[in-house]
Amino acid sequence: MAPSQDLQGIMVALITPFTADQSTVDLQALDQHIKRLIDAGVHGLVPGGSTGEFTALSTKERKEVLQQTVASAKGRVPVVAGIGDLSTDKAVDLAKHAAKAGAAALMVVPPFYDAVSLQELRSLLKEIHEASNLPLVYYNIPSASGVNLTPPEIASLSDVGVQYLKDTSGNGPALTELLFSKSITDKVTSFNGWDTLTFYGLAAGARGSIWGATNILPELSMRLWDAVAVRGDLKEGHELWEKIFPVCKLLESGNYCAGVKTGMELRGWKTGGLRKPFALRQGKTKEELAVAIRAAGYEVVE
Repeated sequence: MAPSQDLQGIMVALITPFTADQSTVDLQALDQHIKRLIDAGVHGLVPGGSTGEFTALSTKERKEVLQQTVASAKGRVPVVAGIGDLSTDKAVDLAKHAAKAGAAALMVVPPFYDAVSLQELRSLLKEIHEASNLPLVYYNIPSASGVNLTPPEIASLSDVGVQYLKDTSGNGPALTELLFSKSITDKVTSFNGWDTLTFYGLAAGARGSIWGATNILPELSMRLWDAVAVRGDLKEGHELWEKIFPVCKLLESGNYCAGVKTGMELRGWKTGGLRKPFALRQGKTKEELAVAIRAAGYEVVE
């Protein structure tokens, strides 16, 4: 098991590249993409989450993606393994594998068909933590999981292994409480996970962002972090955010994975598309994304 590494900064919610027919995961393309991201200066990698289309992967594929991510990172940045599943047994199996593979932490989304109670969620997290001995990132995404915890309830998860939070609620006031209430910050460290709240989250003091748009805009993402979180230059941060926000808004306007992979394709990076029934964006929605990426200062390949 790899030693725990403190998490902060821009953590990339990684895509999962496929071969052209989407039949298998393209591990070589994943390795190339990770090298690209690390060269840009990202602080961490999060495979196996929503942006990684984990629900479309077999258990074997999920393990292979994590193993490749750890191998490609080569200890340069921490890897947070997304291990959420529909049953405790499956999540624990993935958690044990992640610990052996060298993950620094585990990101856990609650079962996402029938919503669990707080008591059931605590039991799930406790079992995962005890099986892996790794810190947990609670993936707060009520729109997908049906589990909508209050900030104090999220803080209460600290005694079952939760040290970090990816907040993908889109709830600005709740994020504010998570970032400013000492009774919460003493227990759980919050990362923003909602693209269009990234500038606010960083300016308000979030430890960082677990961010899918960084797959497309790694250089701008790192410049935003440096301006806002490191140097406290909100003027420069605002100027950068003017370039980034239109892309983030478009990503959230439809299937998110399709938006991210389409954006990468527009930058000339092959992704293999999405597994059916989902598909890359076409027509007007693709063109709108191309315009936004071009306006952010990047060349676009169409």
